Amino acid sequence: MAAIRPYRPEDAPALAEITLAAIRTTALAAYSPEQVEAWAARYSVQRLLNGAGKGDTILVAADAADAPLAYTVLEAGGHCDMLYCHPEHTGKGLALALLEAAEAEARAQGVVRLFTEASELARPVFAKAGYEVLHRRDFAIPHEDREVAIHNYAMAKAIG
Repeated sequence: MAAIRPYRPEDAPALAEITLAAIRTTALAAYSPEQVEAWAARYSVQRLLNGAGKGDTILVAADAADAPLAYTVLEAGGHCDMLYCHPEHTGKGLALALLEAAEAEARAQGVVRLFTEASELARPVFAKAGYEVLHRRDFAIPHEDREVAIHNYAMAKAIG
């Protein structure tokens, strides 16, 4: 099993690779190629760096050689902003372990409710971690001079 550890600045390139691999590969099981490309185009490693700079808790699941395999971002106030696992390591319990670690961190911060916007593929993992679906979110992503329809799920979990 992987070890869960805090993010380090040198993790940023690996986390960007994990994110884009997950979006471009794993997401194709539930979203169209057009949706996947629009989603991938929105990702920026700078967003991760900005979050780390403002104090987001970033937890990394790393292998025995300390290489990142998956990660999650917990923002102040209990928002789980990202949960990505490299496609070669999905289905091994990494996402659930990260959510459990994020919940422990949130409790330590005095957070009483966690919430997220989970993709079609992440929804079952969040549900297994005790999150409930509040509603489906249908929206559009601007991409290449058009709007690409996509959806995810608002989910929450009381922890206080």
